[in-house]
Formats: sequence, C-alpha cells, structure tokens
Amino acid sequence: MLSMKKLVLSPLLQVTLIASAALFATANIADDNLTVAKAPALQLAALSEGFDAEQTYMLSCFACHSTGAAGAPKVGAGNAAEWEPRMEKGLEAVVANAINGVNTMPPKGLCFNCTDDDLAAIVDYMIASSK
Repeated sequence: MLSMKKLVLSPLLQVTLIASAALFATANIADDNLTVAKAPALQLAALSEGFDAEQTYMLSCFACHSTGAAGAPKVGAGNAAEWEPRMEKGLEAVVANAINGVNTMPPKGLCFNCTDDDLAAIVDYMIASSK
C-alpha cells in the first residue's frame, strides 16, 4: 500500500501539473470558440516581436496566478491587496523575482522564451489587472 509521503508531489511538479492543465484548458476553450469577457486592454510596450503581455500571461502565468497556487499572488480585479506586500519592495524587486524565480516559482515562471523586458511587461500587466 502506498504511504501518504509517496503521494506528496514536489512544489515544482505541482506547478508543472497546474500549468499543463491550464494550457490544456486554454487550448480547449480556444477550440470551442467560447467567448470570455476581457478587461479593458492595457497599453504595454511590445518588447519582443509580436509580444502580447496578456496572451503570454494566459499561457505561462495563469495556472498559478489565477488560483493563488503555491502562494502566487492572484491576478484579477479586486486582488490589489495580494500585490501590496510585494510592491513594498519595489517594482524592480518584483520583476527580479519573476526573472530569477522565488519560492516555488521557477526562473521566468513558465515563460522560458521571454526576455527580461517581456517579463517586466507581464508583471506590469498582472499588477494593473489586479486593481
């Protein structure tokens, strides 16, 4: 019989499984042509060619930041309080955490092809979307 210790997943594996599920769900929603209400578009610099902070957030960050998995601050209207303690350290520190990883979040989150500037734009998007 399996013990409970063997059933506990590592935090990185948990994040990977959540992200995989989110990507699968996102792909299925797109395939079914469901309409999802969007917040007003934010003006962010397109840093990499064709870069879209909102789209990249949905693909790479949504799994944890929409649910608060592994202590991630939630993103979405009304979640500004989740970002306040982090912002006390300054925007540069928050962006550095996104780039280098923090706690159970791996470096660059799950956006391995994002530049540092792309990650900064995603952080700006997440904070602005949480007011």
